[in-house]
Amino acid sequence: MWPFKSKFQKLTREEVVDSICKLEKESADLEAGLDEKQKKIDALMQKGRTETVRDVKLLWAKRVNALKAERAQDVQRIMYLMYNIQMLQKLKRAIDDNQFFAKTPKQSLGGLLGDQKGLARFLNQALNTRVSAEKVLTDADETFRSIEEAYEPSSEIYGVGQDDDALLAMFETEEQIADEQEQSSTAAAAKTDTTNS
Repeated sequence: MWPFKSKFQKLTREEVVDSICKLEKESADLEAGLDEKQKKIDALMQKGRTETVRDVKLLWAKRVNALKAERAQDVQRIMYLMYNIQMLQKLKRAIDDNQFFAKTPKQSLGGLLGDQKGLARFLNQALNTRVSAEKVLTDADETFRSIEEAYEPSSEIYGVGQDDDALLAMFETEEQIADEQEQSSTAAAAKTDTTNS
């Protein structure tokens, strides 16, 4: 045992949770900034595409590149914050575990688990109960399966009759005609686009 207390022993769960909340807020702010920067980038890209003067196009390109660099830096910061949050979450779980196991009464657990012979008998009995229960289920499942496999569906109810066959043929013909019309209209639209260009 060290003569001095570790700084982790003085650390409270509330302090860790507060740190996590602050980092999550900072990360959320940066993420909102990412969206704003992307909107600006998209708007500048549109301006650059429509601009006719080369110097102004160059200006928009430089602004876009600067915003992209800022955005990339923000992404790295968010990833750093996320990793930091993950580490603090692990620390919080460790604090929770420490408190849980410290508060759990050891005597009752120790008394139960100390009787190894009694524990072995109990576990064997529990296992035997489980095996017999599973056997009932698997036997029932095999019964269901064997009966269902012997079943043959009625062709009058579930089969395709003459009237059904005629309707099915009509449906398939209508689907085929609709597909052909869609393909021809798509081809006509594509032909019109190439002619206008």
